[in-house]
Amino acid sequence: MVINPTYLAQKTRTSVNWQDAQRRVISSYRAWIRAAPEIQTMYSLGMPVSAIRNKIRQEFERHRFVSQQPAIDMLLTKSHMEFQETLNYWKQLSHIMKYFRAEQEPRARLPQNFMTGFLE
Repeated sequence: MVINPTYLAQKTRTSVNWQDAQRRVISSYRAWIRAAPEIQTMYSLGMPVSAIRNKIRQEFERHRFVSQQPAIDMLLTKSHMEFQETLNYWKQLSHIMKYFRAEQEPRARLPQNFMTGFLE
């Protein structure tokens, strides 16, 4: 397998208006969902494709109520960088599994405040 660094490369750009940003978000989401089976086989993940798609949806839903267009453009840029790094196999298995850690280990969640986390 030959790794081409420009595979999936895109120029960074800003959205023209709200509809353009919405179209770009939906396009990014669809690309992630379509790549879930490939991610599973590429990284030999021991979980079904539906679990990967569910986690992708959770990550997109986490930023659902962002309403500032520059923030949406930054999130889209970060999403595409993650997508390119994932599909070019520039990540290791531990980088992929960090998204699923909180579901597998109940103690992996963030503490309620600084002091409880410090005293644990």
